[in-house]
Amino acid sequence: MRRAERLFQIIQILRRSRAPVTADAIAAELETSKRSVYRDIAALVGQRAPIRGEAGVGYVLEAGFDMPPLMLTPDEIEAAVLGAQWVAGRGDPVLAKAASDLISKIAAAVPDRLRPYVLEPAIGASPAWKPETDRIDVAQVRAWIHAGRKIRLDYSDGAGAVSARVIWPVTVGYRETIRMIIAWCELREAFRTFRTDRVVGAEFLEERHGKRPAVLRGEWVKFRDAEIAAWKLREKADC
Repeated sequence: MRRAERLFQIIQILRRSRAPVTADAIAAELETSKRSVYRDIAALVGQRAPIRGEAGVGYVLEAGFDMPPLMLTPDEIEAAVLGAQWVAGRGDPVLAKAASDLISKIAAAVPDRLRPYVLEPAIGASPAWKPETDRIDVAQVRAWIHAGRKIRLDYSDGAGAVSARVIWPVTVGYRETIRMIIAWCELREAFRTFRTDRVVGAEFLEERHGKRPAVLRGEWVKFRDAEIAAWKLREKADC
């Protein structure tokens, strides 16, 4: 790997991590020595890259640092195209169209030598087989997540029983043939998952639930991780 490319990759590694990244971790990912990482970090700092940290502790790229757009490697392009293909075949109509537009924009923006990685990729995601139909406007659900607003649902469970719920939507989850709204349920006073194909009726309320979306999502992540840990313990106990 040329040094210029290595410097770019170090910036990318620091950009994607919120916690300090050690020289050991950077060296392992780039398959180089710690000594080279130290020299490269010093070179980046000398070029006024806002990197904080020190040897033995780790390095952080300060917020606000910008790089020229679409400086993508072939692997990054194919990763973006594969993700866009998957969304185009499984996302709600608004996201599916956005995914198709994204592929076109990437093709128009990258240099000519990289365009075949967009238009003739070596990877592909097939469309979903027999996807369930959404019975709620998923694009509006996503808007309400960002706005921190509540949604009133009439929801049918697997047995067909309908209940009224007021939820605080956290995120929309995508599986092979179904979409799910993960939310705090006021009725159950806990996080619950609601399949979009089982929604009988929905009202998008103007009332806010009072928590920043990032805080609510963080609470859900802790709940999810605790559930996964408990499941693993049960699996281990059954072995």
